[in-house]
Amino acid sequence: MENFKTVAGGEIFSAAYEVNKSKFFSHVMHVETEEEAREFVLSIRKKFFDATHNCSAWVLGERGDKQKSNDDGEPGGTAGNPILDAIKKNELTNCAVVVTRYFGGIKLGAGGLIRAYSHTAALGLAAAVHVRMTAFRKISLTLEYNFLATVENFLRKKKIRVASTDYADVVTLEILLLPAQVENFLVALNDLTAANFLHEELGEILIPIEVPR
Repeated sequence: MENFKTVAGGEIFSAAYEVNKSKFFSHVMHVETEEEAREFVLSIRKKFFDATHNCSAWVLGERGDKQKSNDDGEPGGTAGNPILDAIKKNELTNCAVVVTRYFGGIKLGAGGLIRAYSHTAALGLAAAVHVRMTAFRKISLTLEYNFLATVENFLRKKKIRVASTDYADVVTLEILLLPAQVENFLVALNDLTAANFLHEELGEILIPIEVPR
């Protein structure tokens, strides 16, 4: 799994911009597949059916290698590509952006359209929460109850994420570690419990970590 940057899921982020009486609205959403991206674009077109244009772009894949843009009737290269460039400048993937335009009666020209669509897309992306999908290793720890308090205190101090805890005859904790943390963690836990624990690696998982801006 590769770490990559995207926008947070679960909501649509938006922003507005006006120039020469034309009103522009950007809509930004996290998407995982081309089908989700198309459905998002279609939903915005349905919602703003009375708009002059609903131009769009998206970038998909951990490496951002799937890209598409649509001018939706604007002169070629003046809308979809500027929106796509805004996504790429933010180094985002799994992200779709639709910019809705209500024409105000004054033509902007090719340069004006490029600037307007680029700026509106950038405003929407600035309003979005950016997260880095970060690869963590999931590890199962099994230990006796007499070591539980010591281990839990150690996990809290090190700010290690605990995905789940199962209290049975013995305690099983599923924890999440960055790959670089695993070896040192196991050495420390070995010292802490005098090697009285079992562990099993359960593979990797991607977790969204908010990117400070």
